[in-house]
Amino acid sequence: MSSKKIFVVRVALIVALGGFLMGFDASVISGVVGFINTEFDLTKLELGWAVSSLTLTSTLAMMVSGPLSDRFGRRTMLKYAAVIYAISAIASALAPDFLTLVIARMIGGLGVGASLILAPMYIAEIAPSDLRGRMVSFNQLNIVIGISAAFFTNYLILQWAQSDASWAINLGFSEHTWRWMLGLETLPAVLYFIGLFFVPRSPRWLVLKNKVEEAMEVMKQVITPEEAQEQIKAVQRTLSSQEKKEKIPFTELFKPALRLVLAIGIVVSVLQQITGINSVFFYAPMIFEQSGIGTDASFIQAILVGITNLAFTIVAILFIDRLGRKPLLVTGISGIVIFMGLLSYGFSEATYTLESSTLEALPVEIPKAALQGMIGNTYDSDISYKEALNNTLGEDQAGLFESDLITAAITMNPTLILIGILGFVASFAVSIGPVMWVLFSELFPNRVRGLAISLAGFVNSAVSFLVQLVFPWELATLGSSLTFLLYGLFALAGLLFVIFVVPETKGKSLEELEEMLVK
Repeated sequence: MSSKKIFVVRVALIVALGGFLMGFDASVISGVVGFINTEFDLTKLELGWAVSSLTLTSTLAMMVSGPLSDRFGRRTMLKYAAVIYAISAIASALAPDFLTLVIARMIGGLGVGASLILAPMYIAEIAPSDLRGRMVSFNQLNIVIGISAAFFTNYLILQWAQSDASWAINLGFSEHTWRWMLGLETLPAVLYFIGLFFVPRSPRWLVLKNKVEEAMEVMKQVITPEEAQEQIKAVQRTLSSQEKKEKIPFTELFKPALRLVLAIGIVVSVLQQITGINSVFFYAPMIFEQSGIGTDASFIQAILVGITNLAFTIVAILFIDRLGRKPLLVTGISGIVIFMGLLSYGFSEATYTLESSTLEALPVEIPKAALQGMIGNTYDSDISYKEALNNTLGEDQAGLFESDLITAAITMNPTLILIGILGFVASFAVSIGPVMWVLFSELFPNRVRGLAISLAGFVNSAVSFLVQLVFPWELATLGSSLTFLLYGLFALAGLLFVIFVVPETKGKSLEELEEMLVK
């Protein structure tokens, strides 16, 4: 490998750590929800707010980080994002109450939104054309690795919390389990901040600020001096032509000629989230606990979710240009329909019966005398069983011991739930997860592409926020079976839309697609 290629790879890996932090920050909350629900005595919507608040501010950051990076620089803004990640991690870990925790998570959302936009932007601006695709994909891959790492460290901290080792006791893992889960992010955030001092400023931004000589020095580390000269001239021509262009009004998107591509963009952006992917990523241990396997096993299975997501994201990257966008979408969304149906069926078959023997085996903290009246009664849904627990113990006590009480009473096939969740994640990761962004870059005409992608991305984030917010309420009000059935029905409607409306974009130029879709 040449020294220039080594330089590009090293820089891309450092900058792509922003993707790792984004994935970690977004999914680490999955291991925290059970603990904060008990400690802060949260309602279902408050629990949803603790999870979804990060998405709310990340959407705001996505809208402003681009213009801010034009003013202050990509690298500078990424440094600010690293600092924000660290502040959010520390503040979350030390939060004395629910409001402080939410504010700390919202601060972290600013870092998530900024790194989501700026890390791939910086990599694309410094990588040579023959390496650009692979280098930019580092960021997406790091997001998935960050999600997997969060599941793994959550489980590791949970094990340390149960350890009798003196060092684990002295560090307070048992008393502050969820605080350690959130605070651990400080370490990669600090490493990211330090690493950014070892990458140059973006050459395109330097040209934008008339720092041509510095831009030339950066580009000569990537390509030959002659190619660097040509690249700088091309950037200058592009900037000059952009200055002469009229600013496109937002209303341009809603003209009849763009009706079809806008409809495709909006439906696909909604479909990616309405099928419940972030419910699984952000509430995985909670979902597995509903199948009665217990807390430890639920955290182990959450790790399998992260590994599956990583493996099938790589599969999608390998095959998206070979098989095409539409075959991956049709196959993956069909899988989502099937596996959501499997989850719904699995939970619908569950029954709940407390027996004297299982009651005696419960932890001593549970008021077993109060539960004597429920012994021998069989409940045919999680809703009716939880309602009986609430009436018997009160909502606070029932919520505190919910995992143990479900494990003691449930009769179902937990393997079916594991297969359903892993199958769903695999189907998503190989299809609409990565393919959506590829479609966005191809469907919209050049003239409105940036504006249209911003709108579709905003809709995507807004739906993600709502899905995360209402998921605990859905489980409590509708039950697990109906919740997953609804996700499956949304996926079925989306599948029909993809089959009959979404075109195949593989092998077509952007101009051919525009002629075909823009009437």
